[in-house]
Amino acid sequence: MNDGLAFLLELLALAALAYWGFTTGDGIALKLVLGIGAPVLAAVVWGLFAAPRATFGLPRVAVVVVKVLWFGAAVTALCVTGHPVLGAALAVLAVANLGYATAKKMATA
Repeated sequence: MNDGLAFLLELLALAALAYWGFTTGDGIALKLVLGIGAPVLAAVVWGLFAAPRATFGLPRVAVVVVKVLWFGAAVTALCVTGHPVLGAALAVLAVANLGYATAKKMATA
């Protein structure tokens, strides 16, 4: 169940970054670059450092830091585009999910 919620939160974070990009840039070209580039860059960072089968195995603390920064960017994107309630909801759910997953991993280690 927690893995499903984690995946949904990851998708929502990518959507938040895309929304930020498409609403931030001046002109269609910049909107496209930011709207597509921000979530692609975030997905690459996630795949390299934070995914369950990440390319680079980091210590658990470093993975948590990457995830906090990653979700923090998505929350910031929602807040600066005028959606602070959605940003707060994403933040609360992401922290709860990450806290639960981290505690579960530590208990089984």
